[in-house]
Amino acid sequence: MSTAGTATTPARGSLGRILRLGATRVGYETRVYFRTPDSVFFTFLFPFIMLGIFTAAFGAAGNIGTAPDGSGGISVGAYYLPGMLAAGMLLSGVQNLSVDIAGEKSDGTLKRLGGTPLSPLSYFMGKIGQVLVTGILQAGLLLLVARFLLDIELPSEPEKWLTFAWVFLFGVITCAFLGIALSALPRSGKSATAVVIPIVLVLQFISGVYLQFYVLPEWMQNIASLFPLKWMAQGMRAVFLPEGFASLEPSGSFDLPLVALNLAVWLGVGLVLSRLTFRWIRRDS
Repeated sequence: MSTAGTATTPARGSLGRILRLGATRVGYETRVYFRTPDSVFFTFLFPFIMLGIFTAAFGAAGNIGTAPDGSGGISVGAYYLPGMLAAGMLLSGVQNLSVDIAGEKSDGTLKRLGGTPLSPLSYFMGKIGQVLVTGILQAGLLLLVARFLLDIELPSEPEKWLTFAWVFLFGVITCAFLGIALSALPRSGKSATAVVIPIVLVLQFISGVYLQFYVLPEWMQNIASLFPLKWMAQGMRAVFLPEGFASLEPSGSFDLPLVALNLAVWLGVGLVLSRLTFRWIRRDS
């Protein structure tokens, strides 16, 4: 029996060749992504749409966090911007990759790639690189829309942007590995969206993306804390929300060291699971 279909397939070729093939795959995967209208709409543009909807629907209600005397607070758009940035990472990594790879397994693309010199590491590099490229473009455009179309003030402190950089990179790479791992769950490409989208949608509702996290029941907050989206959203709130909003977090602070610890744990989980579950062909094929 060929070993191409197992998770223990050794890397093929030298490290230099693996890296070159991986870099080539990044460009290929990115082009394919932007040529797929449903992927672009439901992963790349979705945070823009939701931020616009929340701003338009609830903006007339006034600022969030306003003091009793009517002063202070931030606009609805400013409050939801961190959550939409976190949701963008989740959609680009977990939803996009899990559905995409499940489809490639189902239509035989992975089986054909398994017969080429492409190693799993090069394949992973292509997928993760695509998520990084599209994630950076998405976040950059979302920030431009927030600043110039929605008139949301962005941080001016360099340390805030340093926090943004590590939360973003940590979150994107973690979501990419989790997306690769989750692609093993659907039985076919046709069932992938039915399996993945409910998981992603529930996580967004309980993790402070569409609902204000501090108003959720404690048990729901505890469940959300078991998953990485809650920590990505909390890290983004530390960047874009005023310090006064830290008191609304469960611990009374944005607690960035705990954000980093949880994302590091999930990055390790995603890396191990993606390596253990990835196969060029399904085990039951």
